[in-house]
Amino acid sequence: MNEKLKGGVSHVAATDVAIANAETLTLLAQFKEVSGGERWDNVASLQESGTILAGGLSGKFESTREVITGRSVSEHALGSFRGGAGYDGSSAWQRGPGGEIVVLDAPEAKRRARSQAWLDARGYWYPQRCAFSTTGNVDSLEKDAVTYSLVQVTPLDGDPLTLWFDASTHRLACIVRRRGNDISTTTLDDYREVNGLWLPFRTTTDRADSSGLVDSRQRMQILLDHITPNIPTTDNAFDAPTMNAGARIDDPAGITTIRFDLVNNHIYVDGTVDGHAVRLMVDTGGLNLLTPAAAQRLGLAKEGKLGASGPGDERPDVAMAKAKQLRVGAAQLDSPVFYVIDLAQLPQVEGVSFDGLIGYEVFRRFGVQIDYANRQLVLCAPDRFVPPQHAAEIPFEFDRLTPIVSGVLDGLPVRLVVDTGSRVSLSLHAGFVRDNDLVAKYDAAPESVLGWGVGGAARMRPARLGHLQLGNLDIPGLAGDLFTGSKGALTNPDQAGNLGGGALRRFTVAFDYVARRLYLAPNSTLGKMDEFDRSGLWLLADPEGLLVADVAIGSAAETARIVEGDRILSIDAEPVANRTLAEWREVLRVSPAGTRMALRLSRGGDVVACELRLANRIASALRKSPLA
Repeated sequence: MNEKLKGGVSHVAATDVAIANAETLTLLAQFKEVSGGERWDNVASLQESGTILAGGLSGKFESTREVITGRSVSEHALGSFRGGAGYDGSSAWQRGPGGEIVVLDAPEAKRRARSQAWLDARGYWYPQRCAFSTTGNVDSLEKDAVTYSLVQVTPLDGDPLTLWFDASTHRLACIVRRRGNDISTTTLDDYREVNGLWLPFRTTTDRADSSGLVDSRQRMQILLDHITPNIPTTDNAFDAPTMNAGARIDDPAGITTIRFDLVNNHIYVDGTVDGHAVRLMVDTGGLNLLTPAAAQRLGLAKEGKLGASGPGDERPDVAMAKAKQLRVGAAQLDSPVFYVIDLAQLPQVEGVSFDGLIGYEVFRRFGVQIDYANRQLVLCAPDRFVPPQHAAEIPFEFDRLTPIVSGVLDGLPVRLVVDTGSRVSLSLHAGFVRDNDLVAKYDAAPESVLGWGVGGAARMRPARLGHLQLGNLDIPGLAGDLFTGSKGALTNPDQAGNLGGGALRRFTVAFDYVARRLYLAPNSTLGKMDEFDRSGLWLLADPEGLLVADVAIGSAAETARIVEGDRILSIDAEPVANRTLAEWREVLRVSPAGTRMALRLSRGGDVVACELRLANRIASALRKSPLA
């Protein structure tokens, strides 16, 4: 019979636990015996203190874990930045370096939290606290001259874990688990005796991407000085804390309206950091971010060295910096924290210069409305938030810091990250594409560069999709990108894809992060078919012309024998400098198939003429759903 400890993790009667074999039971019993044996039967909590090291920074670490329930709370400092995390028995929560609180309520986040709570509750010794099942037999593995016994377990309602036990000491030496599209490996060592209990005083967590590559910048190490058993706790000690003050709108109405520019379906606004003008992209899929050049110009000191990930293969360096003030319109954030990342060629990709992004921190602090049709961003105090008229109300969840909505794409249930920082309508993740055979079902075009982000260029396969349903809304005719690669953010198996600006621009979009609600009010473009590039060119802004960064296989550009590295000087006798990169992309997207264009190119010091005849790369009209 299922029960639930007060404020704790779910459990079933010990006799109901699915244990695979006697060998596993023996292994767990040996681990308990060398860890203190029956003394653990009287341990209700553990309080820890020590040092945390991550990203080239270090600081104080403290935590309290209820062994009976699996609830936990921790605080840490990394350099001059503070953060925290916890699990209240139902959901995990995080406090970011800027003080923003997020409760992680998406199913994948809850599964991760339950597995960690199972570990904290010593569920491997006390299945009555939280049931678990095992998969297969105990395996043996030798690594670095040490023999390990491996057990694969899945806590009730949790994610699978692989536990490595040192065959000579019988102690738990390593825990391997999946976190999104990465694999996390936590090593436990430096076991010491505390009141008859043997506990690891050092834990080291490394993360590897889906290809197995370990990024040393992602390493986190906790070195404990003290562990104290049976510290009294209170029921509310593990609740998510109240978010600190530090955000306001300097207008009696509590509302500010900011004009924005829409470039490549990206939203750009003007703001200030410490009184200095900055140009910022508005990105629900990101965090407050500055380029290294902008941080230097603003006089902000950088700390640390982490690794970032995006839709591309690369993982650039990330530092952190703290400013005194961020303002956008009359909205102000005090003591904002910025991640400092080299965006490399992204300004060339966009064809505009900008200093960084505003993301989760702004959306969490304010009610946000984006009126794409009228190019207006409206920020308001949370208690002044009012949804737009005639809007569909769609609940969302959080895994990490991005809102996730549920819908149906051509009959398939989907969970989509809402990402205003994505230029396309819908980018589908590799696992979802593979599991549903979407390349064949949508007759996707050959792979080419279709996106560019923090991780560099992203190669995907374009296709004409059918209908996306969100709430009571039907969104027809989207042009989609199907990702089939093995690296980057678009390999995350927990979501089906990213819903980007190409689709969102059909609406006035409003976000209420407090109530976890997305509102979509259709504008006049809702029923229009997405146009898709008919040239096959991926172009970058360049002082000498439009630089050809990629040519799609089988496209009009390949037929015209345009090659990567060419620079387009003029189109139909018009110098390319007469228009922005976004305007030329629009021309190549909306001009009908069959349109002939005379191009002058610079190639290896020579000027070459060619004719580009535009052609459809994906279906030009909505077809019957291939998934029906």
